Amino acid sequence: MMKKLKERWGITSNFQIVIIFIVFGITGSVSAYISGPLTNIIIGESELHWLIKLLIRIIVLTPIYQVLLLFFGYIFFQYKFFYNFVKKFMSILGCGFLFRN
Repeated sequence: MMKKLKERWGITSNFQIVIIFIVFGITGSVSAYISGPLTNIIIGESELHWLIKLLIRIIVLTPIYQVLLLFFGYIFFQYKFFYNFVKKFMSILGCGFLFRN
């Protein structure tokens, strides 16, 4: 399984996989921590349906997560991997134009 993952991601060592998983974990935790208060600032104490609040939180969370992936990827010397990951994800969302040369 690790061999397939390394081939798919284009990485060379198991240590690199561990670092990538650590970056995903840190990024997820930090972005969730930040998105809650930021969502509350945006919508305040309004009486919106919980589903609308969830949708707003996801919309707020997505760009924060992408930026933090690049930031923590840079700190852990995996910027190239995460740049390609974010570029691919953003192109799926229709925002690939942000990464054109």
